[in-house]
Amino acid sequence: MSALASLGAWTRESGTVTYDVAPLPEDAPAAFTIHAESHPSGAPSEYPAHTHPLHELVWVRGGTMTARVDDLLVTVPEGQGLWIPAGVEHAGRLTADVELCDAFFAPAALPEPLDAATTLVMTPLLESLLLHLTRRDLVPAARARAEAVVLDVLEPSAPALDLRLPGDPRIDPIARALLADPADPRDLPAWSREAGLSTRTVSRAFRAATGLSFARWRQMLRIHHALRLLGEGREVQEVSRILGYSQPSTFIDAFHRVTGRTPGAHLATGVRKPRSDVSRS
Repeated sequence: MSALASLGAWTRESGTVTYDVAPLPEDAPAAFTIHAESHPSGAPSEYPAHTHPLHELVWVRGGTMTARVDDLLVTVPEGQGLWIPAGVEHAGRLTADVELCDAFFAPAALPEPLDAATTLVMTPLLESLLLHLTRRDLVPAARARAEAVVLDVLEPSAPALDLRLPGDPRIDPIARALLADPADPRDLPAWSREAGLSTRTVSRAFRAATGLSFARWRQMLRIHHALRLLGEGREVQEVSRILGYSQPSTFIDAFHRVTGRTPGAHLATGVRKPRSDVSRS
C-alpha cells in the first residue's frame, strides 16, 4: 500500500468522477521542454495516487484544488499553482465546474530544478504563456521562445496552506476519521478513549508528527475543507454549519486566524469561470 493510500479517504461529493492517470501525456512530442494541457470538467473530479517521470505544474481556473503530496495535504486556490517534482507521489481532487490546467517539464530543462513540492504564483503572464503552449500548431521557434520566458518567470508564492498528515500508527485512525468527516465534534479526551491511549500520549503524538496541537491540526483541516466548499459557491453560513461550527462568527474567526482574511474577503476576490476561448488543436 502506498503512503498516500494508507492515510485513508478524504470526503467525496456525490457525483465525483475519478480519472485514471497516464504516466505521460499521450500527445506529448518526442522531445519537449514544456508540454501544457487544459481540461474543463463539470463534475467534482478526483485523481488517485500516482507519479510522473516529469516535473508537473498544476493549477485550476474557477475553483479550488486539494492535493496530497507525500505526507502533506495542500489546498491551492485560484491564483496559485502547485509544483510537483518528478517521481513524487501525489493525488488530487477538484471542485465542480473548474478548468484543470497542467504543464509537464522535462527534468533536464530546468537549470536550477525545484526539488520539493512548492506553490508558485500563477501570474497573468505565466498563465497566459502556459495556456498558449496548449496549442498544438505552434512552430518550433515560437514554442522555444515561449518556453524560455516560462522558465524565467517561475516564482514561488508565499507559504501554501498545507497540513502535515501524521504518519504515526497510534493516531493515524484519528486523522483518517477526521479527513472523512472534519465536522466530527469529539474532543481530544474522546478521541483518546477511542484510540485506547492517554490524552497526553495523543497530544504529544500530534505535536511530534505534525508540529501542531490536536486542536490546531483539526482547525487547519476544517479550513482546508472550507476553502473547497467556498470554491464550490457555498454561502459562509452553510460552510460554517457543514464544518460543525456552532456559530458563523466562530467559523469566520477561525478562517481569519488561519488565512489572514475573512471568508467574505476570500469570496470577494472573485472566482473566474473556466475559459472557453483558448485555442486548442
